[in-house]
Parts: sequence; structure tokens; C-alpha cells
Amino acid sequence: MDTQSAQISERPSLLSWGILLLLSLVWGSSYILIKKSLVAFTPLQIGCLRLSISAIAFLPIFLWHFKQIEWSKLKYLIIVGICGSGLPAVLFPLAQTEISSSVAGTLSSLTPLFTLIIGALFFKTASAWSKLTGILVGLMGAIFLIVFGQDAGIKGNLWYGLFILIGCVCYAISTNIVKEHLQEMSSFKISAIAFFMVGIPCLGYLFTTDIVEIIQTHEYGWRSLGTVTVLALGGTLMATVLFFKLVQLTNPLFASLVSYLIPMIAMLLGAFDGESITILHFVGMGLILVGVYLTKGK
Repeated sequence: MDTQSAQISERPSLLSWGILLLLSLVWGSSYILIKKSLVAFTPLQIGCLRLSISAIAFLPIFLWHFKQIEWSKLKYLIIVGICGSGLPAVLFPLAQTEISSSVAGTLSSLTPLFTLIIGALFFKTASAWSKLTGILVGLMGAIFLIVFGQDAGIKGNLWYGLFILIGCVCYAISTNIVKEHLQEMSSFKISAIAFFMVGIPCLGYLFTTDIVEIIQTHEYGWRSLGTVTVLALGGTLMATVLFFKLVQLTNPLFASLVSYLIPMIAMLLGAFDGESITILHFVGMGLILVGVYLTKGK
């Protein structure tokens, strides 16, 4: 125990930094992958494909732990499945029909702030209100991007950024449910059950749509399917493994640095893809990241 504590308190190793950067690249690139998937598929199809592929990937874990599932906690697992996986998988592509991947990635970094707010309002996390300044600064950054986005040369309906905020609220609800009611369950088990419950119905729904025809006949059908597959296996399955490995090697505080790197990766990839990046982007991102930093203060 002492040895493990000593290892965690040491400076992060090169392996830890490598995992942090890789995880940031995986999650930060999710928004450009969504953008490429929208070429052929609708937001609902992208969400259902992502959830279905993830459910299939998690199926062995689900079957392995099936007899150990605590069915008394089914309602909480359903909430985690819907809020932590189902709704965001559709909300983020829906938002990106009007806003750029770089703006979507920046707004998504508000998740830690909404986690604090939801915790204070519904889960009696009293300490959250002591970090009110950080919450307000972060929200100011989001409002800044949405209201002044047109001045920054961002095309489309910037109010679609609200779908990203709703997705962040969904993630926040899921995180608080896990902390409050599913603390004793392994994260892999929670993920497997959650994705299975929302993914299998989504798979059934997909076969009622023209998804097969789109894949076969659309000019970019197979390419979009490939990007959704990478999004599901990389942004969900592999990222989960990487994140928990990072926490084991270091600590939650170091692992949380990914929140600062994701919007930067998303903005950089968006710029490479021809998206307009101006000083107002950096002002909005800066306010959000300062807000996240303030809420992580002691």
C-alpha cells in the first residue's frame, strides 16, 4: 500500500504523459470524426451506429458479468445508459450540423462544471458552491462563443451549441449517479451494461431505416461508417481503458488534465480541416479552461 502511494505521489512517468496525450488525441479527435460521419448519415443514425458498435464491443464483458448484475440498481444503470451514452451520442452530431468541430470540442469541456452544479443541486455536494466563481467563468466562456460566434467567422446557427451544453448536463447527471449509487461497481461493468441496454435497441432501430442503402449507395457511405466505427471503438472502448489506466498510474487530478487538452486538440484538428479559427475562439476557450481550473482548486 505504501509503495503504491509512493508511486502515485511521484512525478508522472513518460508512460503517464504518453497515455495522457494519446487520450487527449482520441477524445479530441471525436468531433472531427463526427463531422466526417455527417457527410452520409443523419445525427440519429450516427448516434445509433456508435451505440450499437460499442454495445457489440462490450458484449463479452456484459455476458461475463451478467450473473453478477445487481438488478436492484437497474433504474440507475438505465439512467447512466441514457444520459451517459444514449442522448449525448445523438446531441453532439445534431449540434455539429450547424457548428464546427472545434467549437463543439471547446464547449464539451464544460462537463466538469455541470458535474459540480448537478451535484450541488440534487446530490447535496455542498462544496460545489464554494467553486461558484469557476462555474460562472466557464459558463461565460460558453455564452461568449455562442453569442459572438458569428463575429468570429463561425458559420451556421450558433444556438445549436446549446445541444452540446445539454449533452454536458447529461454526462454530469450520469457521473453523479455513478458516484452516488454505483460506486461499488467496476467501471467496465457499468459501461458494458449501460451500452448494452441502449445499444441493442439502437441496433434494432437502425434496420428500420435506410442505413444499409446509404452505406452501399452513398459516395461516402463506407467512409462514414468507418469513421463512426473508429469513433465507437476508439472514443469509447479504448479511451475507457486508457483513462482508468492513467488514473491507476497517477491520480485523478493528473488524469483530469485531459479536460484542458481536448478542446485544444479539437480546435487544432478543425483548423487543419479548414475551419476558421480566430482570437475570439481562444477567448471563449480561455474562459472555459480558467473556469475548469478554478473549480479544481483545493
